[in-house]
Amino acid sequence: MSSPQPTRRTLLLAGLGLVGSGALAACSRTTAPLGGAISPVPSASPTPGQRVVTAALTPKPTTLDLAGTSVQTWAYGDAAPGQLIRATAGDFLRVTVDNQLPVDTSVHWHGVRVRNAADGVPGVIQDPIKPGTQYVYEFTAPDPGTYFFHPHSGVQLDRGLYAPLIIDDPQEPGAYDAEWVVVLDDWIDGTGTTPDEVLKKLLADGGSMGGMSGNGGMDHGSMGHGTTGSGMTGGASTPSSGGMMMGPSPWGDGGDVTYPHYLVNGRVPGDPETFSAKPGQRVRIRVINAASDTLFSVALGGHRLTVTHSDGHPVRPTDAGALWIGMGERYDVVVTLGDGAFPLVAQPYGKTGRAMAIVRTGAGATPAADAKPSELDGDVLVGSALRPADAVRLPDRAPDATLDLTLNGQMQPYAWGINGAPFGENTPLTATVGRRLRIRVANQTMMTHPLHLHGPAFALADTGLRKDTVLLAPMETREIDLDPDAGDWAVHCHNLYHAEAGMMILLRATR
Repeated sequence: MSSPQPTRRTLLLAGLGLVGSGALAACSRTTAPLGGAISPVPSASPTPGQRVVTAALTPKPTTLDLAGTSVQTWAYGDAAPGQLIRATAGDFLRVTVDNQLPVDTSVHWHGVRVRNAADGVPGVIQDPIKPGTQYVYEFTAPDPGTYFFHPHSGVQLDRGLYAPLIIDDPQEPGAYDAEWVVVLDDWIDGTGTTPDEVLKKLLADGGSMGGMSGNGGMDHGSMGHGTTGSGMTGGASTPSSGGMMMGPSPWGDGGDVTYPHYLVNGRVPGDPETFSAKPGQRVRIRVINAASDTLFSVALGGHRLTVTHSDGHPVRPTDAGALWIGMGERYDVVVTLGDGAFPLVAQPYGKTGRAMAIVRTGAGATPAADAKPSELDGDVLVGSALRPADAVRLPDRAPDATLDLTLNGQMQPYAWGINGAPFGENTPLTATVGRRLRIRVANQTMMTHPLHLHGPAFALADTGLRKDTVLLAPMETREIDLDPDAGDWAVHCHNLYHAEAGMMILLRATR
């Protein structure tokens, strides 16, 4: 086994741990086969001279401590997030998953441009990993960036089954003194219910799965506020222009689930992670939103953030006091640190509570668990307003084909789908390798949806920004361009409960 060599920078990974051998997991509606036998994953081998990074991932039941509260959950090993896997662009990854869960599982390499057979969608491109069995994922990680991995089976992501994956850029100059990985999450497992029970309650409270509204059709009042598994809170519904938002945002309702805890690197504000550095140091912070139902606004008290990457892809550096990050999105920011102790806060949109860590560079009182940076009340950057670095733009080319994709659904009945039907009943989109595809995505609901495409990253048609997950506000329409790779690729909302209720479709690309 060979593992990545340390860079010349100090890596402060906040207890996540580097993995050359490390620990992973996933079952349900999003695994429904579309017919025909599923071929086994073809073998893959590294090319001569290619560095091989190996990891051993063990999804298993475990007990976690949340500031004195013990919760029974599933995790990769005995921690959430699981151990970080780190490699360099061009490395060959060989990851063995030893499933010690009582149910089937899988692993999806979120945002990584893997070969289709390694994408980790059971029922579509692989059989699920049965309890007590092992499965080996093998792929080359071609592109540098901030990624993470998680199950693509049922609502397992809303347990502790997620971990960061960092692919370093050998050409990156490293113009910073330290690096921190910050993983955000919303937490309900083991607090008197489980994600499977939450989904069951949503479906039961929302009524039958019959019917699919094209324009929202929500009856929020009857859902109730503050009810575990179905809490809804409102927000402004009028988008603002520009890319910065003041005060209320256009994101509609704040999600479907009321969570008792929000976490930074697996810890609650009452027992926060502390990042230590020196005044004046420049720190790169890789922020990953692994939450299942929560959009966050993120700020570091007393500091400005310079956003450098979106979903792993470099952007023109853009300053902001705070930024929005949807489920499945990742942003890299660089910060020049002041002197003292500062709250790093992720405020859940439309919900009560917060995720928080502490940044300490010197003397000063530790910020209180309910500290709220003033930056959260000012301009908040919308990531889709960023502009790409020239080096990562798609080559200029007119689309060869244009397809429509509509996001449909409502809370009552709790039914979500794409192109008018839930996954398994909707018709796959079709594309041809070598032909530029434009997808016109229309959110026809009154909720925000983080749309995630597996496979090659797309570009926003209006700006060229490269993404694999993009937030779509209520009733918003966007066009995205991509050059498809061969295979069946999942396209779905990264609100886990929406995806599991049917908001997914396949993009089938053939040669």
